[in-house]
Amino acid sequence: MSPELISILVLVVVFVIATTRSVNMGALAFAAAFAVGELVADLDADGIFAGFPGDLFVVLVGVTYLFAIARANGTTDWLVHASIRLVRGRVALIPWVMFAITGALTAIGAVSPAAVAIVAPIALSFAARYGISPLLMGAMVVHGAQGGGFSPISIYGTIVNGIVEREHLPGNEVFLFLASLIVNLVIAGVMFVLFGGLKLWAQGAVPLDEAAGSGGAPDKRDTPDDGTGTAPAPSSGTGTATAVATRTEAPDTTRLSPARIATLTALVALVVAVLAFDLDAGLTSITLAVILSAAWPEDSRKAVGQIAWSTVLLICGVLTYVGVLEEIGTIKWAGEGVGGIGVPLLAAVLLCYIGAIVSAFASSVGIMGALIPLAVPFLAQGEIGAVGMVAALAVSATVVDVSPFSTNGALVLAAAPDVDRERFFRQLMIYGGIVVAVVPAVVWLVLVVPGFG
Repeated sequence: MSPELISILVLVVVFVIATTRSVNMGALAFAAAFAVGELVADLDADGIFAGFPGDLFVVLVGVTYLFAIARANGTTDWLVHASIRLVRGRVALIPWVMFAITGALTAIGAVSPAAVAIVAPIALSFAARYGISPLLMGAMVVHGAQGGGFSPISIYGTIVNGIVEREHLPGNEVFLFLASLIVNLVIAGVMFVLFGGLKLWAQGAVPLDEAAGSGGAPDKRDTPDDGTGTAPAPSSGTGTATAVATRTEAPDTTRLSPARIATLTALVALVVAVLAFDLDAGLTSITLAVILSAAWPEDSRKAVGQIAWSTVLLICGVLTYVGVLEEIGTIKWAGEGVGGIGVPLLAAVLLCYIGAIVSAFASSVGIMGALIPLAVPFLAQGEIGAVGMVAALAVSATVVDVSPFSTNGALVLAAAPDVDRERFFRQLMIYGGIVVAVVPAVVWLVLVVPGFG
């Protein structure tokens, strides 16, 4: 049995054990990376740790640390109230506002994880307060980020268009952008309908005195939502469940205390640092959190404990194992096998699926950089339109970022306050699986089969 096939079978075993025995999948993945790396691939510890996502570790820790402080001093409550006033109390509009904000950020040049890291904690705090499904809100944020992610001046758009030019393929920057925007917009609309958006719309506007948190409306943070509108059963304490402290009294969210002003300034500084100066979101977040902790230690005393450590273990373990797969050559092996198929349309849909499956666990940019060149041989035959194929590959490799194993999905999982994280993790995994199963076939049918380009 080849090393590539063994590594895939071990990954399946990790999923089965984690699902049936409620063991943290990240811990299992670290063990699998050690076993496969040492026994199958003959890698030493340095080779195994080469796949450890140090940058993502810092982003998860830094962002959840900063926003734990923001929750503790009431800044996120103030932002939620300000958002309600902005839309005149119509809670149903907020998911779409979050979609638009993240889309705008990525369209003007923000890296997708950076935009999600900025918006997701605020969006999910809002969802917790008003009983909106966290799955709906998280999906709106991620799909918004991907919807704007392929504009001609965006990071993803620039990278893909550069690969197309380097490979001497026909390209269409506007077509690529609109394809991603429309697909993500349609998915967001479906999620809005299926996960309570119409009920929120039917409720009309929330009275602004209730939004202020000074009385009237119950504080949803004390009854965490599991994504279906009902409070989940208490966690068993295993898997990815994380305890989060809740308040018993709704704070006054209309006033800006010095701590809140400083925290808002820190959040603005985070946006400016990431977008304008291209600084690392994780390191910047940790630095700002430390400054706030030093100034107001009473507000941030418990913040370190509220960092989503179980999520950090989960994501870092799985991505370390994916790094071992890349070292072994499993991903290249699968891609080359598909590229050698003599039926262009069949090869095209299989490449879309490989891009979606692998990207759910790894770098979307890296996958696009590998798959587009693999498609060159049968694109050169003229039977497949290059413009449609590139767009299909790009959409397939990025729309799956709602997976909890991808950077964006991990940020959503880590940012959700007052939820049963084990249940929310399963919801994100199931939703990500549905997206992986459905979207590549749809974009292949719509973009590749007609022969665009």
